[in-house]
Amino acid sequence: MDTSRISSFVSDLWDAEIVPQLVEYIRIPNKSPMFDAKWAEHGYMDQAVALMETWARGKLASLPGSTLEVVRLEGRTPLIYIDIPAQGAPAGATDQTVVLYGHLDKQPEMTGWADDLGPWTPVIKGDKLYGRGGADDGYAIFGSLAALLALRDQNVPHARCVIMIEACEESGSYDLPYYVDHLAARIGNPALVVCLDSGCGNYDQLWLTTSLRGMTGGNLTVQVLEEGVHSGDASGVVPSSFRILRDLLSRLEDPETGTIRPKELYVDIPQQRIDQARRSAEVLGTAIYDKFPFVEGMKPVTEDLAELVLNRTWRPQLAVTGIGGMPALDSAGNVLRPKTSVKLSLRVPPTLDGAKAGQFVKELLESDPPYGAKVTFDLEKDGSGWSAPQLSPWLEDAVAEASKHYFGAPAAYMGEGGSIPFMGMLGEKFPKAQFLITGVLGPHSNAHGPNEFLHIPTGKRVSMVVADVVARHFANATQV
Repeated sequence: MDTSRISSFVSDLWDAEIVPQLVEYIRIPNKSPMFDAKWAEHGYMDQAVALMETWARGKLASLPGSTLEVVRLEGRTPLIYIDIPAQGAPAGATDQTVVLYGHLDKQPEMTGWADDLGPWTPVIKGDKLYGRGGADDGYAIFGSLAALLALRDQNVPHARCVIMIEACEESGSYDLPYYVDHLAARIGNPALVVCLDSGCGNYDQLWLTTSLRGMTGGNLTVQVLEEGVHSGDASGVVPSSFRILRDLLSRLEDPETGTIRPKELYVDIPQQRIDQARRSAEVLGTAIYDKFPFVEGMKPVTEDLAELVLNRTWRPQLAVTGIGGMPALDSAGNVLRPKTSVKLSLRVPPTLDGAKAGQFVKELLESDPPYGAKVTFDLEKDGSGWSAPQLSPWLEDAVAEASKHYFGAPAAYMGEGGSIPFMGMLGEKFPKAQFLITGVLGPHSNAHGPNEFLHIPTGKRVSMVVADVVARHFANATQV
């Protein structure tokens, strides 16, 4: 395999076709179902599927025997399923399936975009493509096919590959288990899983994700009145719904330190992950927190860099991501409001049961409400996390060589604070599979926030790495 030819092929395809396709994809406001309850009626999800399907079908002609199907289970978001048979396999060779995963649904708009940028307005500045969803992770189907096409260009053999692109990941992948069960016989028993939906500590080397936190959360509402009343009349008599809500949150989170209080939401962190966190801290230094747009004078929660890595990868953390029941500042009269609601997003450790964590939080917040207030916590998500199995020697070597070839630097390993429910699902179903979890969400790429961008050179290099690793996987399988 000529690695320089892999580089040229992938880079040229990105420039000529993939970046233009991503530009059009960014224009589509195909928000995940949690953020667009009428997604089917609006049709944006179907537009995104059609864009990817059309491009992919045009490329499959170069991969003999390949098939593509948009699978649609009733009442659920669609899923793109591509089956690419083994290429160049000698008679009797082992044919171990490789699954390549990504998603096409997007987070909502979010405020704070720069004046010349917007979630549905693709803008290329230098080597960055701005707009919602390009990096998270609309590029996955294009990068996966680019990798396989690059192998075909040199007639490099590879095992059977299955590409699965779901449309519900940003809502917790609640549709995905139904598709995995529906397609189980067709998927088979994957030996290698490749996921391109993760992050990278910098853009200088390949980063492999060693773990992903789980997530639970939902809407917490505190109601004290049937309707709002004059604050001068009621304050001091009627307890404020906001104060009660603040008190309830203190059951979950220490308001001074941000530490999650219940021991039930923690796990023992494996020593290997602690060691990896320390090495990541040494590699990244203050880039661990410099990447965030702090206001002047603001500091991270601690200056211990390794602890920051562990905080965002193996410890539970709470974020309040939305609020209801409060009028805008310019229309806020002197009224004691009847209720306050907040949307909670609680990241939980990779090996903690997400469903049990969600039920625990619900009971914690709803039990014994102060003053007898009406307290409800409506769970929206309860996905478990994932911790990678130990890499096989062949994969560890392949990753090291690929990072050296295409990034010019050693590979690095670090857990991620986000969630990819598919990984936990596959890890449970296929405990013997190897996992290559990586991505392009590096410093300032700001997934889910304003000014999200895809770092195009990293997208290219990750695609090259996938090609290299898929080829090495086949070579290893045929030698066993």
